[in-house]
Amino acid sequence: MKIGIVGLGLIGGSLGLDLRRQGHQVYGVARRADTCAAAVMGGMVDGATTDLASLAAVEIVLICTPIAAIAPTVQALAPHLAADTIITDVGSVKGAVVQAVSPLWPRFVGGHPMAGKAEAGLAAAEADLFRQRPYGITPLETTDPDAIATVHALAESLGAQVFICTPEAHDRAVAWISHLPVMVSSSLIQACLQESDTPVRELAQHLASSGFRDTSRVGGGNPELGLMMARYNRAEILRSLRFYQKQLATLTDLIEQEQWETLTTLLRASHEARPGFVETDPKA
Repeated sequence: MKIGIVGLGLIGGSLGLDLRRQGHQVYGVARRADTCAAAVMGGMVDGATTDLASLAAVEIVLICTPIAAIAPTVQALAPHLAADTIITDVGSVKGAVVQAVSPLWPRFVGGHPMAGKAEAGLAAAEADLFRQRPYGITPLETTDPDAIATVHALAESLGAQVFICTPEAHDRAVAWISHLPVMVSSSLIQACLQESDTPVRELAQHLASSGFRDTSRVGGGNPELGLMMARYNRAEILRSLRFYQKQLATLTDLIEQEQWETLTTLLRASHEARPGFVETDPKA
């Protein structure tokens, strides 16, 4: 199959590596010529240019741009594609994207591979990034069944675990397990910076180990991605933040009142609930 990838960063580059390994012909489009050259040299694509018209002959296009650029990219790409071409995306918000893009292209299928790294950009791309990772597909009732089946099969070929849901259910779910953690993690870092005693703050930085590394990782990631989450999934992030604020208030009250037994019960419940959210494989 001839596949186009628009946006040659971490996700786009990683997709290219896996898809080419399967024997597909992969063609990329990026904003900069040096990125195109690096993608070809790195084996992510068979060819790459800065011109969307170069994807005229592909059968499916994966839009791997930032969320804000997805709809404008599809609008600019549409005149160059055959009517039966399938378009999908990898954006972490689906409601706003599907609403904006579906009227522009009938064979659009919203998608979201739940995979990533602390590093961003093409240089961070790696093979098997999506293996044993969730991959959400968010069609509408009017979405072409053949297009859904094609995107589903493509995602499964990456070794991903595919879940089909509505855009609304997707956005509420990822607000809890992806977008809220980014905001909380960022707030943790900012809270630590509020320590006014410079030697103590520096000591904390030196003492920080695996616990702080794990809890601060997503908050220290790509700022643009965090901003796009907040902007395009605003209502669900606010909803999850308010619930989280209630939990923090509960913890504060328990510690202030020295309610150690109740606190132990709460911590034990969290310990028992975590396996339901976190896989046990090394990638978890």
